[in-house]
Amino acid sequence: MRCVIKTPLEKSNVSRLRAGDEVLFSGVVYTARDQAHKKLHALIRCGKNLPFDLRNQLIYYCGPTATPKGKVIGSCGPTTSNRMDDFVEPLLKKGLSAMIGKGRRSKLIRDLVKKYQAVYFIAPAGCGALAARAVISNKPVAFNELGPEAIRCLEVKDFPLIVALDARGNSIYPDL
Repeated sequence: MRCVIKTPLEKSNVSRLRAGDEVLFSGVVYTARDQAHKKLHALIRCGKNLPFDLRNQLIYYCGPTATPKGKVIGSCGPTTSNRMDDFVEPLLKKGLSAMIGKGRRSKLIRDLVKKYQAVYFIAPAGCGALAARAVISNKPVAFNELGPEAIRCLEVKDFPLIVALDARGNSIYPDL
């Protein structure tokens, strides 16, 4: 099925998505890679406020390249998702609705996505320059000292995604 989704991504919309669905996403997404996840996790462990509200939001595992003159963003393709697996549950507990990345996830992540009624999307790998065309705004949010791994708030229009893990625990990966 092909569908269009927007943020905020409420659980009622997440529940409609099925593994294998092709999605055009428009709205806000936050970038965060390995180092940003470590910092978010540390804030949660210490009981401190996060730099943005995770409820009904999406995190894109992405570290954009430098922004060329006259552009909104540089290349912004997905990074390998399983490196963030240790940090997923605390973010889901804070209300995160979806993750975007590339590659398969562990059985643990499949089970957590089901438990918290979330979704894992994959974005086309190797198409970072093409993905950048969907970005209409790009603003820093937190951890600027991390350079490309800093958290950024991107507004996107018609960003192409595929549902890899749905809220029922179904997967596009046959052996997961």
